[in-house]
Amino acid sequence: MIRYFRGSLLFSVVCLILAAFIGYQPAHSFSQAFSSVFLCLVLGFLEVSLSFDNTVVNASVLQTMSEIWQKRFLTWGLLIAVFGMRLIFPVMIVCMAGHLGPLSAINLALAHPHQYAKILAEAHTAIMGFGGAFLFMVGLDFFFNEEKKIHWIKFIESPLQKLSSCQGVEIAVVLVALYVVSRFLPQSEALTFLTSSMFGLITYIAVQSMGQLLEAPKGAPQQVAKAGLGAFLYLEMMDASFSFDGVIGAFAITTNLFIIMLGLGIGAMFVRSLTMVLVKTGSLAEYRYLEHGAFWAILALAIIMMISTFYEIPEIITGLIGIGLIGLSYLSSIKKIR
Repeated sequence: MIRYFRGSLLFSVVCLILAAFIGYQPAHSFSQAFSSVFLCLVLGFLEVSLSFDNTVVNASVLQTMSEIWQKRFLTWGLLIAVFGMRLIFPVMIVCMAGHLGPLSAINLALAHPHQYAKILAEAHTAIMGFGGAFLFMVGLDFFFNEEKKIHWIKFIESPLQKLSSCQGVEIAVVLVALYVVSRFLPQSEALTFLTSSMFGLITYIAVQSMGQLLEAPKGAPQQVAKAGLGAFLYLEMMDASFSFDGVIGAFAITTNLFIIMLGLGIGAMFVRSLTMVLVKTGSLAEYRYLEHGAFWAILALAIIMMISTFYEIPEIITGLIGIGLIGLSYLSSIKKIR
């Protein structure tokens, strides 16, 4: 088991050394170095707690992929996750929100991190709308699946499966939810929220359609593509949606862009290791309700992301809900085995 975590542990050591150097360098202060290391660890735990449900979903999709595409996702996909979503994505958001060039945005992050964080926070409504709509579709597509044979919370999941015969029912549910949320927002923010949510919905449909064009089997998200590329794109979009709240929440802990990247990078590495454990050991097949818990957690996260546009919800609550649902599904799986 430990062999799956060797790379993550080594990567973490390197990141913590860099974090200590970043903290020590400006004032040659060991206390600042220790503080940077501590913040890095906190961000790592934050990322793992918020992305634990993503781990289970990643594993379920990876099981349908060929070994070469599994390796590509766990290498190239990880680079995109760490450097793309944890560094480039926040810079892109600041570029669009602040009407700045990439170099100006990076300079702003280095010289005026508080202003950088403020601009990023001002884009909160658009980010949560996009990610919430995308993840809502991911969760509903799992439960509105006529081929689904196993139910965890049967009195809810069984009726949802029966509704799968109504074509486009999940889209209708998402649209109603988006409209309800928009009613709680000021008119200007409501338009921003609905526009970004539509892009999230369109992105999900586009990724699903690409999977089908690449001869992916029609069905639940965990079956989205055996062709490789379709599944790879699907998983990258999943990671992007899951990383939104982690990136935004990280600025509540520190405004240092490099500490954020190192801390979230540590978390992303451990998410990768946990995914490998689930894939290589076949734990998903053994613990039959684990996947259900993950998709319930995804629905919870999507709802929280949308609610957070008008009511602040601490990231710790989001993480605990996700871990709690997966923990309950794990215990139910053990009970079923016994």
